[in-house]
Amino acid sequence: MRTRLVAAVVILLTLVGCTPAVTSSTTTSSASAESAVIGLTYIPNVQFSPFYVAEASKLYSTPVTLRHHGTSEGLFTAITTGAEQFVVAGGDEVLQARDQGTDLVAVASYYRQFPVRIIVPGDSTIASIADLKGHTIGIPGKYGESWFGLLLALKGAGLTTSDVTIQEIGYTQQAALATKKVDAIVGFVNSEPIQLQAAGIPAKVIAIGPVPLVSICLVTTRAYATAHPDVVKAVVKGTVAGMQAVVANQDAAFQASTAYVPGLTDAATAKGAKAVLAATAPLFQNPDGTVTGTMDASAWDAMSSAMLAAGLLKAAQPSSVAMTNAYV
Repeated sequence: MRTRLVAAVVILLTLVGCTPAVTSSTTTSSASAESAVIGLTYIPNVQFSPFYVAEASKLYSTPVTLRHHGTSEGLFTAITTGAEQFVVAGGDEVLQARDQGTDLVAVASYYRQFPVRIIVPGDSTIASIADLKGHTIGIPGKYGESWFGLLLALKGAGLTTSDVTIQEIGYTQQAALATKKVDAIVGFVNSEPIQLQAAGIPAKVIAIGPVPLVSICLVTTRAYATAHPDVVKAVVKGTVAGMQAVVANQDAAFQASTAYVPGLTDAATAKGAKAVLAATAPLFQNPDGTVTGTMDASAWDAMSSAMLAAGLLKAAQPSSVAMTNAYV
C-alpha cells in the first residue's frame, strides 16, 4: 500500500513552477478573439483545481480550453507561438523570459505566497539556511522557482553557492533525501513534504525566509492583452472565482477535479491529492485570508532589483512593464 501511495502522490505532485519545460497536451485548440487557451504546466493535478472548478462551474464568461503541457515543451513556447493565450508561471520566470526578449505580462496572482522550502531528514542537524554551509543540496535543476529561491535564500543567509555543494537530481528529491544522496532538497511546501510523509520518511521543513520573489501568476503577452482586453478580464475573473471557490470548499473542488485528474477514484491516490489540495489552498490567499488575484507592484520591483543584483537578469524589468492589475 505504501509503495502504491507514494507512486500515486509522486505523479500527482509534479510542480507548477519548478520546471524548465512542459509536454504536449491531450487537448489542443486555436483561440479566436472570443476564446482562449490556458496553458497549465505538466500533467493534470489538483494544484490546478481553480481552473477545473472555474470551467466545470461555468465561471468563465468566455470560451476557455485548458491545455496541459508535459515535459518536452518550453514553458513559454506555446504562448509565444499563439497556440496558448495564457500560461501559469512564476513571476521570477516571467522576468527572466522578458529579459530574454519575450514580452510577457502577469495579469493576476495565483500563488500569493512563495512556496519554495528546504527539506532535510528528520534527524538532521540543519535547522536554518545558514546551517546549509558545507552541505550538499539536491535541486531539480538550475532553473525556475526552486533555483531562484535557493540562490536568494543563500544570499539572505550570507552564503554563496561556493559555500554549499549543489547537485542537480531532477525530480527525484524524495529518493535522494531518503538514501542520503544529499543532505537537503529544495521543493515546494505543497509537494515534497507530502511525498515524504506519505512514504513514512521523517523530514523537517525549513522556511527560506523572506525572499523578494513573486510566485506563480496568470500570464499572457502584452500584445494579446492589448488586443483582447475583455477576454483577459473574463479569464482573470473566472480564475479568481475558481480560487475563491477552492478556498471556500475544498471537498467540492476535489470532486470537480476528478473529471480532469485521472486516478482520483483510487483511495490511496485520493488521499494524497487531498493532502496536496489542503497545502495548496492557502497559497492562493492574501495575508488576511482573502483571494483577490491582485499583485503588489512594489514586490515586483523588489524582485527585479534582487534578480538583477544576483546576476539573474541583464537589465531591470520594472513592474510597469512586467505586471498589471488592470484586468483584475
